[in-house]
Amino acid sequence: MTRRKIFVILGASLCGAAGGALATKLHFHFLASVPALSLDNAFQGRWGFLVACVAGWSLFSLYWDAAAKSAAPAKSTESRPSRVFHVFLVNVALLLEFVPVRGFGRFLPAYSFIMAAGVMVQAIGTFLAVWARRHLGRNWSGAIAIKVEHQLIRSGPYRLLRHPIYTGLLAMYIGPAIVTGEWHALIGVAMAAFAYWRKIRLEEATLEVAFGPDYEAYRRGTWALVPGLF
Repeated sequence: MTRRKIFVILGASLCGAAGGALATKLHFHFLASVPALSLDNAFQGRWGFLVACVAGWSLFSLYWDAAAKSAAPAKSTESRPSRVFHVFLVNVALLLEFVPVRGFGRFLPAYSFIMAAGVMVQAIGTFLAVWARRHLGRNWSGAIAIKVEHQLIRSGPYRLLRHPIYTGLLAMYIGPAIVTGEWHALIGVAMAAFAYWRKIRLEEATLEVAFGPDYEAYRRGTWALVPGLF
């Protein structure tokens, strides 16, 4: 995700929250007539949790863009349509996470301790993604790619997981869904999960071609996302 995109998301989220609050205060009849578009009153007095999630994603994206500059040049990469499709899915998913409207109703009650847990899940996911990114070093790429002098990394979280960055990113989607508690946020999580499931399949096929038996042995001794589960 580019810096411009994250600022658009941040601005849209804050403007949406401010606009929703203003509409509620002024008893704006259009929103009142469309309950799904009305501001979720559960956030009254709890906006700090949503702001913390947006700020966390913003800072993470700024770091991700800065770290990308140190990546090695690509020797081969996935097609542009494939990359565009992935970026579309994860960005729409992120927008669904932060829309503070009633939508399709709630799947979690609006309790502060639940929202705080969501912020913590996102923070843990951020830590894992950054930790894995640092171990991946110059081998990292946003797109599915084989780098010049590409290495098969087995240190840090890669000792147990083949895709710890994706584990962290999925936790970063789950966290805000817990904070908002809205069904449309869960739709966002499902979209992100599908996007990364698809990316894992394509990436592992690419790495198997690049590293052959070494990658097959590595795959047999590790988990894709969650130890003991998948």
